[in-house]
Amino acid sequence: MLNDVMKDLQGNLDKGIEAFKRDLTKVRTGRANLAILDGVRVDYYGTPTPLNQVASLNVADPRLITVKPWERSLIPEIDKAIRASQLGLNPNSDGEMVRLPMPALTQERRQELVKLVKKMAEEGKVALRAARRDANEMLKELLKEGGITEDDERNGLKKVQETTDKAVARIDEILAKKEGEILEV
Repeated sequence: MLNDVMKDLQGNLDKGIEAFKRDLTKVRTGRANLAILDGVRVDYYGTPTPLNQVASLNVADPRLITVKPWERSLIPEIDKAIRASQLGLNPNSDGEMVRLPMPALTQERRQELVKLVKKMAEEGKVALRAARRDANEMLKELLKEGGITEDDERNGLKKVQETTDKAVARIDEILAKKEGEILEV
């Protein structure tokens, strides 16, 4: 019974950490990164379609992303979608492909991004705490039903806390790494 609760908790903690990592990929660091375009949808014959499904995306150099659509007629739609995405990018098209130069981040913008990343980390930690709460409630329910003893419950609560603390420390590590990338000039 206790092992099931711990397995469930670990799965939820892992999901929370992965969600946090996925959110972080959308934050610009001054370097060209295709992940920032994940949320961009292009109007493809009336259907909002992910950009990577209508064009070939490449990082040409550390400050440039190139977008080569499979149909030339999509260039204006791609341009419009990137401008509407509010990523702070200014697409340039030459009739064959769209170039996205990555502007250098100002110190003020870097500080704003660090604040945003810290907020995302706090949201990630809240998700981890919710998973901890659920695991603790399961343990208390098992004790009430007679599935475990009081000693098992106490040990289980301790294990749940230790496991959650490790996951929170992992989020802090990821946050520190991302902050370093953002503040790197």
